[in-house]
Formats: sequence, C-alpha cells, structure tokens
Amino acid sequence: MSKLRNDRLLRALRRKPVDCTPVWIMRQAGRYLPEYRETRKQAGDFLTLCKTPELACEVTLQPLRRFDLDAAIVFSDILTIPDAMGLGLSVNEGEGPRFERAIDSKTAIDALRVPELEDDLGYVFDAVRMIHHVLDGSVPLIGFAGSPWTLATYMVEGQSTRDFARIKALMFEQPQALHALLDILTESVSGYLAAQVKAGADVLMIFDTWGGVLSHTEYREFSLSAMRRSVEALKSDEMTRHIPVILFTKGGGQWFKEMADSGCDALGCDWTTSLAIARDTVGKRVALQGNLDPAVLYASPDVIERAVESVLDDFGAGDGHVFNLGHGITPGVNPDHVRVMVDAVHQKSARS
Repeated sequence: MSKLRNDRLLRALRRKPVDCTPVWIMRQAGRYLPEYRETRKQAGDFLTLCKTPELACEVTLQPLRRFDLDAAIVFSDILTIPDAMGLGLSVNEGEGPRFERAIDSKTAIDALRVPELEDDLGYVFDAVRMIHHVLDGSVPLIGFAGSPWTLATYMVEGQSTRDFARIKALMFEQPQALHALLDILTESVSGYLAAQVKAGADVLMIFDTWGGVLSHTEYREFSLSAMRRSVEALKSDEMTRHIPVILFTKGGGQWFKEMADSGCDALGCDWTTSLAIARDTVGKRVALQGNLDPAVLYASPDVIERAVESVLDDFGAGDGHVFNLGHGITPGVNPDHVRVMVDAVHQKSARS
C-alpha cells in the first residue's frame, strides 16, 4: 500500500481495513495552539507565515508533536491562487481576507492568467518539500486547494460576505463570464494540486467552502462541474492518478450522490449530515470523512468522548471512515480537549 509507517489515512481513503479509525483535524495548525500564536507573532503577519517555507513547515508540525494524529496538512491558505493572480490579498486579524482589486467585470476576467506555478507559488511547494522531508514517512501529508467556485466568490466579492450579492449577480446576469473565470481557476487548481503531489503530498483535498450557498441547479453547474474537471485532470495524469482526492462542500450533504460521481475518493461531511445517511447514499463508491461538531470541543472530556462515540456509531461497522471535525477547529478550543478527542477516536474504534 505505502512506505509510510502510519498509512491508516491512505488505507481508509481506499476503503481498506485499518486497525483503528484515522483522525486528523481541519485547521489543525491554528490559533488554538499557543506555539502557533508565538510563531505567527514571529512572522509578523499571516501571509508572511504562509509564504515563509520554514515557518509554514514549523506550524504544520506543531499539532503532530502534541497529538497522535494520522496526517499532516500543509499550512497554507485557500487564497494562494488568486493572490498569485495579482489581486492584492491582505489578511488582517479579526477582519478576514480582502482583495485590493476585486474582479468587477468581464474585462477584468479576460485579463487574468493562470499563475506560473514555480514562479508565483513556489513557496508552497518549497514548504511541501520541506515538510515531506521532515515527516520522513511518519504520516501522510495532505495538500489542498480551494474549489474554483469558492475562489471565484472571494475574487468577485473582494472579501468575506453574508449575502454573496456580487458573485450571484454575475452568475445570473453574465453566466458565460463566470464560466470563463471558473475555467481559469479550474486549470489553476488542477495544476496547483498536481505540483503539490510532485513536491511530496500523499493526499489531496478540495475545500468548497461556499458551494452550500447555491441552489441545487447552480451548485451542479458552477461548483461541482469545476471540481469534477479538476478531479478528472488529476486522475488522468500518471503522476497523480493514484493520489486519493477528498471533496468537501460545506453544507453539501444533499449533493453527495452527484459528488461521488465525480471520480473523487472521499467526501468530507459537515456536522449537519448524518454519516449513516451519507453512507447509504454513496454506498461503497467513496470513503467518508467527518464529522464532529467543532463546538463539542468546548465541552468537558466525558462529553467529548461520548460525542466521538456517537460519530463512530453513526458511521457504523466497516471500512472507509476518516474521523474529522465537520469544519475547522475554532481558536478558543483548549488543546487538551483535542487530545481527548484524538485518543478517544483511536481507542473507541480499535479493531481486533
């Protein structure tokens, strides 16, 4: 299967038997860890932290020193691609991401170009290479990208939003313009993910943070279609075809059947989706990842342990489950509670 000393994640994603359910955490390197906060302070700002390979490597490894996790995920950001397109990204504490030059016209879309991978995004691949070297086969390394729809949302809105007015106006009034933007982003995402594999990533994940704000018809046309094309590109490339690909649409449980048809290897489930229902929907076509409510980690250890058991019971017996939160861990969580969760997953899922 693999030369990795701990290959639980790869085995689970391929729906093979494991000795216990593997676990990793979305945003497992983050502000809930005091050592992360210290490293970010050393960097000076978030983007410098992302763009300095040595620091990105350090914060990637920090949670693995504390917890018995079954994977590392490269420390980066989903907005690296639009940043490389020259839109003037800034990320300020408490404000979230902002683009100085939001996409506001078909002319602006036509002016965009697919980034030169090594020239514009080489710092990400340098970090992946460094992390891969330091991990030395201990656990798999996950590479990732934002979905084309999610990237387009930030690029058109210019910042985080609650109503998605600009991107939806473009979608309904100028669908061909939006498709042109998604085409550029799909090519960019596909190449970016493949380059992470070349640098040492063992697993890939596409984060579709905002797919869930779309209606059923628009989700299939503007979000899923682009992700499917990225998966197809990866699966048709000799270098990446063997790499497991996880798709995660927040709020996307109603589309699991269509998502499973994409050719991906696993689907991420947020905490609003029953794993039992998801499993019944997708059968044995894909593995499932999730889906503890992140807020449970604010509770006491015994509550956390019961909640872990509930998620494991919801999935049920059999292969193909990766334990995770239903979305990213939040900054105020006590790291000791994360350890309780991780250890409970392994202990309560242990197979004879």
